[in-house]
Amino acid sequence: MKKLFKVALVAVCIVLFAGNFAKAQGKIGYINTNQLMDMLPEMKTLRTQMEAYQKTFADQLTALNTEYQSKGQKYEAGRATMTDAARTNAETELQDLQGRITSFRDNAQKQIEAKSNELLKPLTDKVRGAITAVAGEKGYAYVLDSSQTELIVSPPGDDLMTPVKAKLGIQ
Repeated sequence: MKKLFKVALVAVCIVLFAGNFAKAQGKIGYINTNQLMDMLPEMKTLRTQMEAYQKTFADQLTALNTEYQSKGQKYEAGRATMTDAARTNAETELQDLQGRITSFRDNAQKQIEAKSNELLKPLTDKVRGAITAVAGEKGYAYVLDSSQTELIVSPPGDDLMTPVKAKLGIQ
């Protein structure tokens, strides 16, 4: 009888421990961070800054393309009357200009991306901080970004958008 009681007691403890362990590891939430970032009032200002920054590169690229086209038209118009040396020189100049355009475009893209990352970092940190705080308050062990991962099945109770928006002061 004593042995049966001990076995039953151990079994009950194991069941309770396993239940608590499963409950602690099973709490997963999700949030669409892209949608949340778009709701931030600071994003409008950031977009305006990025558009102005991109426009400077677009204007310079347009000027380079215009120069390339005018030199190309000038070359095509005078090619028949050019000497071999002048033709070779003009072709080399056009190739160099085309290389500068390609290099400028690549460099501009890198600079735009770096500027975007620089401007987004404070907002991203703010959003991550709010998500982390809400996850801690609500007891979530994991929070998935539904804008990065397609969630096939997700219960509506685990969507953290509403409490995180409240934490950030967004309506």
